[in-house]
Amino acid sequence: MNILTEPVPETVNIGGVEVPIHWDFRVSIRFEELMDEDIPDEEKAQRALELYYPHIPEDRDAAVDRILWFYSGGEEPEEANNGSGQPVERIYSYTHDGAFIYAAFLDQYGIDLQETDHLHWWKFRAMFAGLKSDNRIVEIMGYREIEITPQMSKEQKQYYRKMKKLFALPLPKSEREKLSAIEEALLNGGDVSALL
Repeated sequence: MNILTEPVPETVNIGGVEVPIHWDFRVSIRFEELMDEDIPDEEKAQRALELYYPHIPEDRDAAVDRILWFYSGGEEPEEANNGSGQPVERIYSYTHDGAFIYAAFLDQYGIDLQETDHLHWWKFRAMFAGLKSDNRIVEIMGYREIEITPQMSKEQKQYYRKMKKLFALPLPKSEREKLSAIEEALLNGGDVSALL
């Protein structure tokens, strides 16, 4: 699908039937936040279906598949992780970075994300990807994704480590609990092998 030549979808095809989907950017941001929650996958799937569909289709597996297709901007789910099979490291969080993203859209596009009635998720994604480097959120994402290499000077390494730490995204609750358990085991002479 080419956003330049085809209209963005407001329905998804499930079993040969076009099914309406909630396409506003806020829905997909809530979906991303939902995926970060520490709840069972079945509950995530149910809540995702409720988020995206005015009426949940009978073929729930196909409906979930189409949510993933829609969320990824028209890419099939296996294409969405750059084809590597590895999860892509997150360099932004709509929850944590909301103010920076809001400011960037207002500054660059003149769009007040609080005031706009509807903005299609695919258009939002394209605009987010097109933010200029002088927006603070782009600068922060750059710090988060930069790879510290041996070729960098000592000062560069120190600077980028400081920036990575300063702008690090909070760890999910499950990761914080795991790190806390490892720290507790190390401090008390416990066995960390079972925790790794």
